[in-house]
This record gives sequence, structure tokens and C-alpha cells, in this order.
Amino acid sequence: MRELGIGLIGTGFMGRAHALAFRNVSAVFELPFKLKLAALADADPLRARQCADAWGFDSAHSDWQQLIDDPKVNLIAITTPNHLHYPMAMAALAAGKPVYCEKPLAVSLEQANAMRLAAKAAGVVTRVGYNYQHNPMIGLARELIQNGELGDLISFQGEFSEDFMADPASPWSWRCDAGHAGGALADLGSHLLSMARFLVGDVEAVCADTQTVHRQRPATVGSQEQRSIAVDDQVHALLRFANGARGTFSSSWLKHGYKNHLSFEISGTQGTLAFDQERLNELRLFRAGQDGFQRVLAGPNLPGYAAFSPAAGHQLGYNELKTLEVHDLVMALAGLSQGGTDFEQAWEVERLAAAIRLAAQEARWVRVEEV
Repeated sequence: MRELGIGLIGTGFMGRAHALAFRNVSAVFELPFKLKLAALADADPLRARQCADAWGFDSAHSDWQQLIDDPKVNLIAITTPNHLHYPMAMAALAAGKPVYCEKPLAVSLEQANAMRLAAKAAGVVTRVGYNYQHNPMIGLARELIQNGELGDLISFQGEFSEDFMADPASPWSWRCDAGHAGGALADLGSHLLSMARFLVGDVEAVCADTQTVHRQRPATVGSQEQRSIAVDDQVHALLRFANGARGTFSSSWLKHGYKNHLSFEISGTQGTLAFDQERLNELRLFRAGQDGFQRVLAGPNLPGYAAFSPAAGHQLGYNELKTLEVHDLVMALAGLSQGGTDFEQAWEVERLAAAIRLAAQEARWVRVEEV
């Protein structure tokens, strides 16, 4: 069994989620590699050392390029703010190393395009952190759709809303800077766009509206100084899918009461299925002729679930989904899986988001092939 050295860049919430997933995956799955937590990087050398010790990494770096150059590191995992994805991924690809990058892929379509072309030229495995698609229930939803349980698809209604920016007194952060992030559309909506493509198929054209509700926020907690906001707080769009289905899309980080409301309803000529990430272990399924919706619970009959629990209804959580994503990544590195979103597919998501922005800016329908 060959050893696979993991290099993790970033120590925030997502850095910790990646570290947990890399530690947990070996405990619940038989892997073709022995995973080694080789190195961790953070701009703060003290935090880098503290997190490396706490999470079980052998070495710590304050310079991410040193981590990429480390010969003991075979896979680069990037969990930094969005604007750093491009330089870090490009450096890793130049070194010929596989890359596991958090979403969204980049802060511009030009960067995303350069990244997917560099990945193709390097010939290495790439994956992007659209972990919600690794939910066994999403796999079941895709299987039901592909098996024709809903008939011909006619509509998609999707929303991803949270309320972590709902308070106008919440301070400015890097997420509010157009050069570092992309608003609610990039932060939340990219997950939903990826999900729509995964379940329904390619989107052909869009019409959209975006809005910045709070145009200023305090520079820091409690500060009287205000900083301008140039990214969207909420987005609404109409979608035309290549297969003829129509759809609606919305995303907001201002919607009070919602914590992780990644939800959709997909309807066809023979039925409807519905999902909400806040109830991530169940689907609601209606087949023509039934009296009402059937509640379908996750259980060990679904791929991935049984690795964590032998009993139905015992629930998986966010970190289990991340572990399932890492499992697909490791198996892809061994040539044993095609699961997960690579840089090519993530570029398609960025292209769709760019079309939505253009449609909102020009107040017209935009064909995705235009961008």
C-alpha cells in the first residue's frame, strides 16, 4: 500500500472539516493508499503549528509555497478564501500535484478557465468541494431521475438561503469584497447551480436579477466606520435546461431563520421529489396516483451510508458528507472512481454563474454559451 501525503492549506472552518475528513476516511473505508497528514500551512506561523499539532499533521508552514514544494506532500487541499484558490492551485498543478480545492473554483471566469486548462495539461486528478452532492440521498435522487421514476423532467425549483449576513450590523469581511469573493451567488448559489446540473442537466439560458440590500457594513464589530459593499446579497433567476425543463433559482444570505436551506423540488410528467439540506437524511417523493408524498429515509441500502451506520434513520451529518467526498477523491487518485466535481465541471458552474451575472446586468436572457 503506497503512502499518500496530504498537504492542507488553511485552518478555518473548512480547513478543520478537511482535516477531520482525511482522518476519518481511513477509519470507515478500505483505501488503496495509506493516508499521511504530512503538512499544514497557515499565514500565521503560531496558528499553523497549533493546528498541525491538534489535527495530527507532521509539519507546519507559514508559506504555502513551501508546503507545495514539500516532497512528502502528494495531494494539495486548498481551504483558503476564494481569491487565493487560483495562485495556490496553479502552483500545485505546475508542480504536477493533484488538487482538492474548496468552492467556488475562482473569483473570475478567466481564472477558472485557466485552472481547468492547467489541470488538463498537468493530467492530474482535481476535485472541488461540492460536498452536498456526496449525500447518499442526493445519489438516490439522481438514480430515481435517471431511472425515469419522475417521467420526463419539466421543472426545477431551487433555493439556497442562510441568515449569517441578515443583521446589517454584521461587520464587513472578505466575503464582501468583489475581488476576494462573489456574494451570495458564489458563496451559496454555486452549490445549488452545481446541484441543478448534477440532477437535471446542462442549463442552456438564464434570466436573472441580483440585489445588494445592505450597501454598507461596519468595518469591524461595533465600529462606527462603514465600508461599502459591492457584492450581491440575494439573487433570483429563471433557468432553461437543455433537456427542455424550466427552473427557478434563488440564493440569499439575508433570509432570517434559515441556516442551511439548500433545497429543491424537481417535477416530471410522472412525479415530484423534494429535498432540504436542513433535513439531509430524507427525500419526499410523490408518484402520480399516490394520495400524498412518501417520506424516504436514508439507510444502509444506499452507497456510503452503511460505512457510518448499519441502521436506517440514524442520520449522517455535514462531516460525514465531507468524508464521503474525500473517499471519492482518494479512489479517483487510484483510478477507481469518477465521482466528484473536477475542475472542468467546476468551470461549467462558474460559467453558469457568470451568465447569471451578465443577465442581471443587462436585464435580458443570456445563453450560457455566450460567456
